[in-house]
Amino acid sequence: MGALAESFGLRAGLRYRKPIRDELETVLKIDPAFMSGSADRALGRWFFKVPGLFGGSNQKAEEHLRKSLTYDQQSTVTHFFLAEVLLDVGRTSEGRTELQKVIDAPINPEWAPEDADYKAKAKALLAKLR
Repeated sequence: MGALAESFGLRAGLRYRKPIRDELETVLKIDPAFMSGSADRALGRWFFKVPGLFGGSNQKAEEHLRKSLTYDQQSTVTHFFLAEVLLDVGRTSEGRTELQKVIDAPINPEWAPEDADYKAKAKALLAKLR
């Protein structure tokens, strides 16, 4: 639902913000470790992408992304999303560190295409920052 909302753009995506957040919070109540902390990762992305006027918060985004990393410390997608948050708030050095973690992380065989994609995105973003 979140990917669909994101693909439709900001205006359409805002329509789905409450149901998305409610469902992710339900997953956290039932099993926070589900799919290696994916609900915290998705909530972190939710808080980052939703404008502050509608409930978004970089601080909450960072909190949820860091919580997700407690379930999978090598998650390329989580480290990438965390890097975006850190860069957005001006914590460039920490953002670079997170991007390097994406690049250095081993490929998870279950997520090989996604890992490769986020590694390429991290390399490109890191190159822009230099």
